[in-house]
Amino acid sequence: MNGKAPGGRAKLNDAQRQALVKIVESGPIPAIHGVVRWRRKDLVQWIFQEFRVSIDETTVGRELKALGFAKLSARPRHYAQNELEAAAFKKTSPPRSQKRAKLPQGTDIELWWADEARIGEKNKITRRWARRGTRPSAPAYQRTMWAYIFGAICPKKGKGAGLVLPWCDTEAMQEHLAEISQAVDDGAHAVLLLDEAGWHVTPKLKVPDNITLMFLPPRSPELNPVENVWQFMRDNWLSNRIFKDYGDIVTHCCAAWNKLVDQPWKIMSIGLREWAHRS
Repeated sequence: MNGKAPGGRAKLNDAQRQALVKIVESGPIPAIHGVVRWRRKDLVQWIFQEFRVSIDETTVGRELKALGFAKLSARPRHYAQNELEAAAFKKTSPPRSQKRAKLPQGTDIELWWADEARIGEKNKITRRWARRGTRPSAPAYQRTMWAYIFGAICPKKGKGAGLVLPWCDTEAMQEHLAEISQAVDDGAHAVLLLDEAGWHVTPKLKVPDNITLMFLPPRSPELNPVENVWQFMRDNWLSNRIFKDYGDIVTHCCAAWNKLVDQPWKIMSIGLREWAHRS
């Protein structure tokens, strides 16, 4: 009388669950499955075709959560990336960053990442909560005026240094380096990881004494956590809106960046990479 009811018998057995894990982790093959990402309704169809077991989307979602899956944002990865080169960089970058700086033993090394994002009037529309069966709308504009956010973060210490500028060139990068230099702790040295954009590698740059540049492998945006910062800022603060003019773009970009810098725990959460900070 007081015992908990056992409930209905599970429709999937352990072997079928392991097959589900394998197909979800490997992802769909567009030419075979007709989709580029798994939805619950696609997995319902796959389970029926594979095992002749009929279940609904809610059950599939519950099974996936029990197996440790969740809906996560994918990190960007270039289609022509050399995966071996990126993997090798992860293994060797922590010790190389300290050796390359050529500093006395015991000097505090801060790892920073930098990147640029273009924010303009032709803005992004993101997902939003809405009633089932409806199609929510968001304002959009087709003009092409924009500004650039030059952003850099030090995830371990939760720090950021950014500028909003009209151009993305060597002069703008020089200003950003000066901003990062001021954010580095006294007596510390920053190793700044960034891609090989032309304004990053040009010999015209005068790198401050407390910064050493270290370049990421080609076509490896997922190694730069600032890419995830841009995604977070767009999804939460900069999308689904109309900018009146260039000044309005600058105002919103500055407000978004300052809001991020005021939340050091958010910079740590988004930016920390275990492979970069191991000793």
